[in-house]
Amino acid sequence: MRVLVIIPTYNEALTMPGVVRRVLDTTRGSDHEVEVLVVDDASPDGTGDLADELAATHARVHVLHRPVKDGLGPAYRAGFAWAMQRGFEVCCGMDADESHDPADLPRLLWALGGADLVIGSRYVPGGGVRDWPWYRLALSQGGNRYAKSVTGLPVADATSGYRAFRVEVLQALNLATVHSDGYGFQVEMALRTWRLGFRIVEVPIIFVERTAGASKINRAIVFEALWRVLRWGLHGPRRAGPLNPASVLLVDRH
Repeated sequence: MRVLVIIPTYNEALTMPGVVRRVLDTTRGSDHEVEVLVVDDASPDGTGDLADELAATHARVHVLHRPVKDGLGPAYRAGFAWAMQRGFEVCCGMDADESHDPADLPRLLWALGGADLVIGSRYVPGGGVRDWPWYRLALSQGGNRYAKSVTGLPVADATSGYRAFRVEVLQALNLATVHSDGYGFQVEMALRTWRLGFRIVEVPIIFVERTAGASKINRAIVFEALWRVLRWGLHGPRRAGPLNPASVLLVDRH
């Protein structure tokens, strides 16, 4: 199975190289063909240049340079398009700030044997968060409860950015119509996946607060998520669609 790990970056020069190397180390000798795509939004701190250096010395590393800082959602959509054009079968998302442990990646990929989208979840048994201030934890937990209550999405951690999609899901989602960013982007992708009748599974992860760099979350991203989630809840079904014909669960029955 060809797997692409997409790592969006903006000013992550202090942590991105280490994350990429750990992904390579963790997946060396894996049953899957795992490659990495760094999607850099013209970072002024040289993140893109460091990614180019990694790509020059590691055949499994690639770099997609975007001309401006345009947000998480557009970066992931560009990465997904890059992957689909090159025949990858699975697309994973991972933060560049060392909050997501690359050692968890094999568990996410293993869970794809019975799911179409696997989410690395902080809020299921066995998961958790380390070193966050109380207000960050309250914002994250409150946002997830809000998304679940408004839309009916039965996911404990819909805002998690650590996830693995089967490419059939991305092809069905019509990514050109996904316009949200930040928390909203992650929620929208999970919500659309569920409504289209694909199977979502959560596996526990421990999320660790970044040790370098600055968080990209701001009030605008939070407010965007709040009103978009409300709109999705008001204008969409509060239930999963019939099992999608492209779901791994249905395909495996044939």
